[in-house]
Amino acid sequence: LEREAVSLCTYECRLVPGLLQSEAYARAVFDNSIPLLTDEQTEAQVAARMERQAMMRERPTVPFGFIVEESVFRRGLGGAQVQSNMLDHVLELTAPRNVTLQVVPVELEFHGCLDGPLRILETLEGRRVGCSEGQQNGRLISDAKEMILLCRRYDTLRSQALNPTESRDLLERLRGEL
Repeated sequence: LEREAVSLCTYECRLVPGLLQSEAYARAVFDNSIPLLTDEQTEAQVAARMERQAMMRERPTVPFGFIVEESVFRRGLGGAQVQSNMLDHVLELTAPRNVTLQVVPVELEFHGCLDGPLRILETLEGRRVGCSEGQQNGRLISDAKEMILLCRRYDTLRSQALNPTESRDLLERLRGEL
């Protein structure tokens, strides 16, 4: 579905979304997975993740929206060099006008997506499909009533997060702190 979507919205509160991860950051994620992966499995996962990112460059008219918790960018996964590289990578990938990044500041006590990460895809036919992710599972959501609720939550969070310019400024400040 992801490759056929005419729009894709993602909210993430744990890790940098896969579509925005640098190669080193993705490797750090897979190097620390439980159960441990072999080196070959890790490299295969990293390669698949990088291949997925090509979709954003290949589809410049498709809107990609990302809302990510500030704490994700402060986590330090992989160390300072990996974090620095990841911030540069995110800033580069979110520069095109079809890609929007908004950061949820740590000061925001309550927001519309406290129930966890989600993705919303829209198909060519105008159908919306959601995905919520958790430990050991992910759930595909296509029920119209549930999708209305997911879209409402995402829209609420979008209004609560920093705007794209403020979000870029924050990432540049974080980059300068490393």
